[in-house]
Amino acid sequence: MQKLEERNTYTPTDIPHVGGNCDWILNRPETSVHAVSTYGAAIRVYDVNWRNGLEETLSVSGLKTSSNNSDAALIAIEHAKQNMSVSAVYVLNMRGQPLMPTTPRKAKQLLKEDKAKVIKRTPFTIQLKYATGETKQEIVLGVDSGFENIGLSAVTAKKEVYSSETKLRTDMVKLNSERRQYQRARRNRKTWYRQPRFDNRKKPEGWLAPSIQHKLDSHIKLIEKVKQLLPITKIHIEVAAFDIQKIKNPGISGIEYQNGVQKDSWNAREYVLYRDNHTCQHCKGKSKNPILEVHHIVSRQIGGDAPDNLLTLCETCHDKVSTGKLILDVKIPIGFKPETFMSIVRWKLVNKLKAAGNIINHTYGYITKFDRIASGIEKSHSTDAFVIAGGTMQERSSIRFIIKQVRKCNRKLFKGDRSHIKNTAARIIHGFQRFDKVLWNSIECFVFGRRKTEYFELRTLDGTKIHASAKAKDFKILESANTLLIAYMSGVCSSPNDESGISATPAPHGGL
Repeated sequence: MQKLEERNTYTPTDIPHVGGNCDWILNRPETSVHAVSTYGAAIRVYDVNWRNGLEETLSVSGLKTSSNNSDAALIAIEHAKQNMSVSAVYVLNMRGQPLMPTTPRKAKQLLKEDKAKVIKRTPFTIQLKYATGETKQEIVLGVDSGFENIGLSAVTAKKEVYSSETKLRTDMVKLNSERRQYQRARRNRKTWYRQPRFDNRKKPEGWLAPSIQHKLDSHIKLIEKVKQLLPITKIHIEVAAFDIQKIKNPGISGIEYQNGVQKDSWNAREYVLYRDNHTCQHCKGKSKNPILEVHHIVSRQIGGDAPDNLLTLCETCHDKVSTGKLILDVKIPIGFKPETFMSIVRWKLVNKLKAAGNIINHTYGYITKFDRIASGIEKSHSTDAFVIAGGTMQERSSIRFIIKQVRKCNRKLFKGDRSHIKNTAARIIHGFQRFDKVLWNSIECFVFGRRKTEYFELRTLDGTKIHASAKAKDFKILESANTLLIAYMSGVCSSPNDESGISATPAPHGGL
């Protein structure tokens, strides 16, 4: 095995397919040498399951298999003995543009002969160092858009070459509300003398609420990520328009749409008091307190002022609820945020992608459901995307990517309610930061909690706790933190008729 030599820049000099292509995590003094090893960890997968590769391969003339073992593969076997076999390797040309994916075996040959270099570990991507033919097949990307989950699937005429499910952030409304509260408090403390400057402001055309705009941008960002890996020809998107009134009352029609529940009421408060017969809904008047108040079942911060989220309480009961002395036994309103989101952004998403030069086709949820049932495929976001892309009898990918969207950083300056104690936690502790992907006991997981005493909480993306207090010296970094955490997930069915195609989390390798 070749020996790695350290330099001041912590850049590897003896592995040709890694040199000159290092991520910034390799510059950390604590992890520089090991990062070089673990960055090539995924190369080990070429020794496993070679025959499960795709038929879409590169046309390389005069390519010969070396009789020697790859140093990168040996390093990976030594440092990353986890089961992470892949069915395809994504390929970029010399200009960084995507080509058709190749098999792990052919990718291994290219790396051994120094004809390619590693660009990304997950999904594993290589870039060619020489000019080659760029024959491409038609690839259709199916997008199962949603409020909390996004399914993506790229399909050729024969096989599925990409499959992923993404969990979007749901904390945007609460965080924006907290930020607004902090800004108003600071403005009252620091600039109370300043004249108001909001009267001359207006929202630009096409303005969306920040939380909705963020989710719309996330859809486009994820689609662009796939286009960086594969030469996508067309994009099929599922759009939907929801009739919330009909969801609440399936028999509504005609003029009934104009006669809502708040008709002839001045505002929501008056309607709620009338609806509840001006009686406390907890004590039913037993407290003898004549003052009635309207209570938000779910905080107004995230629940809003819809009548379904409001309840009439007397002042006595309301004070007890506010101080935590009383817990109401009421049904939590479901709300219609996902339906509203889809109705707002469906055409904005289609039009934005068209404006970027993509060929877009749209479909509807009932069509997707019919085609999925007709093909006998189990329900999931990735399988819906497979059907949206036109998938029927194509061979399914044996690997599915699970992606979770997280915050980039926490800007809170003080710790919780103790506003006098500053939050002085460092961003990087002992070479690790939150959401770094690490290898502990042959298990790939993520740092979800950190302490200055170099003990860390490790979890997988589905929330499974791997270790509550793992010591820093017992695990190694694989990938640096990002806003999109990505991991492999096996268990996707190989054919539509396979009833065992429900995706499942693989059992960790090795005990705790």
